[in-house]
Order: sequence, then structure tokens, then C-alpha cells
Amino acid sequence: MDHRIYLDNAATTRTDAKVVEAMIPFFGECYGNPSSIYSLGAASKKAMNSAREAIAESLNTTPQEIYFTAGGSESDNWALIAAAEAYESKGRHIITSKIEHHAILHTCDYLKKRGFEITYLDVDADGVIDLEQLKASIRKDTILISIMAANNEIGTIQPIAQIGAIAKERDVLFHTDAVQAYGHIPIDVKACHIDMLSASGHKLHGPKGIGFLYIRQGLKLRSFIHGGSQERKRRAGTENVPAIAGLGTAVKLAFENMDENAKKITAMRDYLIEKIEKEIPYCKLNGHRTERLPNNVNFSFTFIEGESLLIMLDMKGICASSGSACTSGSLDPSHVLLAIGLPHEQAHGSLRLTLSEENTYEELDYTVEAVKEIVAKLRNMSPLYEDFCKKQKG
Repeated sequence: MDHRIYLDNAATTRTDAKVVEAMIPFFGECYGNPSSIYSLGAASKKAMNSAREAIAESLNTTPQEIYFTAGGSESDNWALIAAAEAYESKGRHIITSKIEHHAILHTCDYLKKRGFEITYLDVDADGVIDLEQLKASIRKDTILISIMAANNEIGTIQPIAQIGAIAKERDVLFHTDAVQAYGHIPIDVKACHIDMLSASGHKLHGPKGIGFLYIRQGLKLRSFIHGGSQERKRRAGTENVPAIAGLGTAVKLAFENMDENAKKITAMRDYLIEKIEKEIPYCKLNGHRTERLPNNVNFSFTFIEGESLLIMLDMKGICASSGSACTSGSLDPSHVLLAIGLPHEQAHGSLRLTLSEENTYEELDYTVEAVKEIVAKLRNMSPLYEDFCKKQKG
């Protein structure tokens, strides 16, 4: 293979050429501040309105309920902190899960220090929450449920429609971190009774540093950034117009091609899973086999260290990861893999391959051969594997 193979699309995606093209005018001839009243600013305002409308249409909601942010982490912080502050007179209890992104978990840690009580739901071996446990965890003082739409590491899709129905029935707010899911699977905020939803542009071939928070009309959330009157006085600061224009284009492209891309990527995903399971012994697929994101493949390989696998794959021109890009500097095993019941040694040997419509079967075949070769090499260096083989023979 004479080119780099990119299989880390859950970390970020290549910005589409059409997205870049849509952004360029707003660095040059259309540089006006969207808050200005003259025509130069009006062009920027028009681009923002167009992006807001595209996002709203994709979620079956209205443009007035879409607020631009700097990305998924800010949107998650805003949703949890603002909801906690706005509804603490009703109660100080929040429900989330053990496999949320750290933008949620660390924000919950922050809220705990401020006197809020957090319940962390368990997940099963596939990474799915128990709806009965969710129901049993709701109390009179519960103000918010925050459960991700799909997991960023193992790709498991949560039953957000059922979660939303439970939250609505019990008069509790429901937020979902849809950073990995948005643009890849359909989400209807009305049908799923979602009160707040976080998303990020760079997960769907849009630019980095831009995202949005959907806030259902009627929620009394306070401003997150104080200053000017931007974003209907809820998030101050001059808007990042080039990135917003790019996000709008990325959203339009993603939803125009969603069905076609999902079908293509799912077929490649299943091909890759089947090939790895067939050709590499002592591996385990992590996450739900069918209720998973179209692009996600996550395996644990016994008797190896994931970091060594990644380094050696990089030397062969393959970009992959062992989990969330936000924790790539950590030596601790994935909290997600531990939550689904993997022992520490197996969680350390994980590999996440996340596809896009730009990948090919030729690339997948090359990747499997590379993983097969590297895993064998690493296992031959492992005394644990050597002991295991002796016991198998004995």
C-alpha cells in the first residue's frame, strides 16, 4: 500500500473539499461581523442562518433552537451546567452512564463538587444501559438525564427514544451527547423527546472548533458565556462565521448522502469484523454486534499492549486508535472497556478502527494483514502468551 490509510474517523474526519470551498469567502470578501447592520455583515448573517436552518431540518426542529458553540465538549458543558443551575430549585440529582465521554463525566465531577448528586448507570456487556435501572434511579429531585446517543469507543447505539419517553413521563430533562452519532444515523429530537443535544462539526467532514447545542424552546437555561447579545443572548462572542458556514455545508452533505454512506460503510464494517474474527485468534469484538454505528470496529486482542500495536500500525502507514482521542495520553485502560466487563489486561490490548465512505476494501485487506502480523509478533514477545501456549499444549 503506497498511501496512508486513515481509520480513525471517530477522532476526526478529513474536511470535505466542498466544506473548505464554502468557508473561504468568509476569510476574505465576506469578512463582515454578522452583528453589523451594513451589507458586508449581512452576508455573514445569511450564511449563519443557512447553516442553522440546515441543522434544524436535520433534527426536525426549528432554527431558533440551534446555538453554535466551539464543539462537542463546550456543548456538553453548557447543557449540564446550565441545566443544573436553572433547575436546582427542583432538585440536585443527575443521571448519566459509566461510559459517557469525559466531557460529560468531568463536568459531572465539577457539579458533584458544587453539591449535586450523580447516579452513574451500569451498562451490559454490549455497552447498553438498562432501562429498568434508569427508571428505578429517577427520584423526585432528579432534574436531568444525560445519556450519549452512541458511544465514541465501542460504537454502541443507545435506545434514546425509549430514554426520552421515560424522561418525559417523569418530567425530567433529557440531554444526549450525539457527537459521534449526528450525521451518521438519523435523530429526530421531537420523536425522541430530546430536550438538549450536543454535536460537533469535525466528526462529519466539517471543520474543527465548531459545534452546536440544540436547546428545546421553553427551557430556561442561562447564558453560558457572558458579554454580547450573540446567539440570542445565550452565548456571547463574535461568531466563527467561516466555521459555521463550513458546518452548514457539512451537514447538508452528510444528510443528503446518509442512507447511501451508511449502507456502504456498514458493509465495510461487517467485512472488517468478519475478517479479523476469522484470521486473528484470541480477539473479542467490543460493543453491540448490530446496534452500533456504521463506521465503528473495536477489538481487544489478548496478550498484547494496544499502544505498541498502534505505533507499529503507524509505521505501516495505518492511522488507528485504542479509544477516545481525548485520552490518548493516558496510561489507564479505557473506562468504557472496563465498564463492559473487560479485565484490565484485555482492555489494554484494544484497537479502534473507524471508517468513512472514502475507505476501500483494498485498504481493509491490507490493514487486517498488518494487524495479524503485528499481533503475532507482539504475542511472541509476551511471556504471558508463552505460558498460555504451554498450558494449551499440556
